[in-house]
Amino acid sequence: MADITDIKSIIYTEKSLGLQEEGYIVIQTSDKMTKNQLKTILKDYFGVMPLKINSLRMKGKKKRFRGIEGRRSSYKKFYVKLPKDAKIENLAV
Repeated sequence: MADITDIKSIIYTEKSLGLQEEGYIVIQTSDKMTKNQLKTILKDYFGVMPLKINSLRMKGKKKRFRGIEGRRSSYKKFYVKLPKDAKIENLAV
């Protein structure tokens, strides 16, 4: 069962800020989060019923630091379409 602590952050990039004008927010979560779990979290904690949710997995990149190879952590990214007047502002997790 996913919890609100599985939501890592809202992503603010040029693309996501352009999508915010159309009513979308981009949320970064842990790998185990599903669309239905995110929908219930948004409904229970923030009182917002999303209209549409699209998801994709972002696989962690291989990085090298001082000759030691490592990997960034993988995460899931959700594109959430919100109703016209709904806003989620206090999601600084």
